[in-house]
Amino acid sequence: MYRKCITCFLLTGMTILSSWLCVRELKIDRISAKPAFRMEYLDETMEEDKHSFVEMIESVSSGQRIVSYEVLEQTKKYQLSDKDYDTLLRIVEAEAGGEDQDGKLLVANVVLNRVNNELFPNTVWDVVMQREQGIAQFSPTVDGRFQNVHVSGDTVEAVERALYGEDISQGALYFCAREKADSDRLKWFDRKLTRLFSYGNHEFFL
Repeated sequence: MYRKCITCFLLTGMTILSSWLCVRELKIDRISAKPAFRMEYLDETMEEDKHSFVEMIESVSSGQRIVSYEVLEQTKKYQLSDKDYDTLLRIVEAEAGGEDQDGKLLVANVVLNRVNNELFPNTVWDVVMQREQGIAQFSPTVDGRFQNVHVSGDTVEAVERALYGEDISQGALYFCAREKADSDRLKWFDRKLTRLFSYGNHEFFL
């Protein structure tokens, strides 16, 4: 009789232990199955990005190899030589050193617009140093400002914006500061060119 009781006690203990192990294993499996990432989105317009991200996480968690991906990297539209880059910095500073960054960007845009136009030389240096009938296209190249200017960090940022393709010039190929320009030259601007807009101390023409 004692042997029968002991046997029943052992069988009951083994049953309880087995049940406990099964429950513990189930909990471990449930924890393992939980997502590794949790993201909260504040804007409904981000749902598409959320869907793409969830798909990527599912692929990773499933052990699949992600063999294709896209890297979005902003690249420069203009690749200049060191000489042309330095020339662009100097002429922008000389012509628009007292302007805000957009005013400087506009001067850089005009220079680059000329480089891209078949009526003008095809390098920044040649555009800036160009003369028509002995008259310099950019006055700082003859009055010493171009050679002696100190390029500011703001000018560097404006030029970089232009080199990355930002253009707010509406295609302008000319600009002038009316208050400082020669009267005969102003007459030529007004007679021969199309005025686009003014910004800061400059007027821009096509």
